[in-house]
Amino acid sequence: MIKKEFDSVKFMRDIRQKLHKEYEKNPELRENRLKDIRKRYKIKQRNESHTSH
Repeated sequence: MIKKEFDSVKFMRDIRQKLHKEYEKNPELRENRLKDIRKRYKIKQRNESHTSH
């Protein structure tokens, strides 16, 4: 394996893992953040059945 100065894949995995831990502790946090993002960027929300995982 090639040694890189910056491993973007590892970086994204670390971020994803950190967020996963936060959302496990507080499931409503994810929904609240998504609502804020939708509001900020004027994104329409899909049907409720598609937003929950």
